[in-house]
Amino acid sequence: MPNCFLPADILLPGPDVPLDPWACIAVDQFTSQPEYWAAAERLAAGKPSTLHIVLPEAYLGTEREAPRLQSIRAAMADYLTHVLCRHVHGYVYTERTQLDGSVRQGLVGLVDLEAYSFHPGDKPAIRPSESTVVERIPPRLAIRRGARLETPHVMMLADDAGGTLIEPVGRRKGELPLLYDGDLMLGGGHLAGWAVEDPALLAEIEAAVTALGDADAFAARWPGAAGQPPMVLAVGDGNHSLATAKAYWEELKSTLPPEQLADHPARYCLAEVCNVHSPAIQIEPIHRVVFGLSPAEVCTRLDAWAAAQGARDLPGAQGCRFTVCGGDFAREYCLQKARQPLSVGVVEAFLDDLRAAEPACRVDYIHGEASARALAGENSAAILLPPFAKDDLFRGVVLGGVLPRKTFSMGHAEEKRYYNECRALV
Repeated sequence: MPNCFLPADILLPGPDVPLDPWACIAVDQFTSQPEYWAAAERLAAGKPSTLHIVLPEAYLGTEREAPRLQSIRAAMADYLTHVLCRHVHGYVYTERTQLDGSVRQGLVGLVDLEAYSFHPGDKPAIRPSESTVVERIPPRLAIRRGARLETPHVMMLADDAGGTLIEPVGRRKGELPLLYDGDLMLGGGHLAGWAVEDPALLAEIEAAVTALGDADAFAARWPGAAGQPPMVLAVGDGNHSLATAKAYWEELKSTLPPEQLADHPARYCLAEVCNVHSPAIQIEPIHRVVFGLSPAEVCTRLDAWAAAQGARDLPGAQGCRFTVCGGDFAREYCLQKARQPLSVGVVEAFLDDLRAAEPACRVDYIHGEASARALAGENSAAILLPPFAKDDLFRGVVLGGVLPRKTFSMGHAEEKRYYNECRALV
């Protein structure tokens, strides 16, 4: 099986361009907190920043969306000509110092979209960990079509218990050229990156990726999936961005001559790979906030829904646990005999039915319990989900298929991957 993670031609601004405000947080963060994006716009005004080449999801459906799409094109052209003057031919090894002081190691390179699928039932080398909401692809596809640059917030996870892929590069970082080292905007922590271009080191990375895709080793690790094509990488963050890149490639490749299919830039997507076994990788639940109903009203509807499903709320028992809260209201649930095995599955099934019955209700997916609680009040309710065990992530994807959408997040909102490295698409 050909390797699915490959060296890239990576573009970066000159060393005189600081990470703050060049690097910008993933666009699917702070969607219900416009004040965050207002602060980011102030910091980036008149300066080179990846904020100017992405569309924050907080702007979708607003008067800012259409002009932003136009300005993105102009900014990409300008950056290719005047800003992105450094080139890395290989990988970028990264170290992100998180809010608790832990250091998350990563390796930025290319993923082959021919080795990835988001369609249920497919078993490619690269698989989504959560369900893909196809309705979220078109706005992103509008940016991808005709774009001259990409900058990733996609983070992949490798099931690398032996630490064979990323950790050996980290141990040799003192031998590598330092590319950037600085603080990120708005409390995003610290980020440093090194160029990985040495042919011997590139060969070691290739061998490690090959070993992670070994069929015999995969079958020994997951006997219940014996005979299944090995899964090498799972999408940790940025699932819909990767799905958009895939959708664009499928759209484009039918128009290309055969000789361009192997090397066309659109066949690939920049992403950062991390080791799921790293202590710095923290898997956080993604909470829900329902707008348009009070917490008590949400509970009333939830009680009726659970009864219709044959589930019972038995506090203190074993079952699917979550909390509905807002203001001074809080109620803990422990549902037994629910049709869904995971708490997030119960909540998502309830919300699907609630939105169908109450079209005026809006649901947002919020990273961080404090942020979810802050959005809840008299006419909105937070649904707080329990911790998600990261050891179950690969097991769930390999043996059971994708998890419910928006099941987990890798760390707090401020710890998401920032757009930084770029790649030319033309």
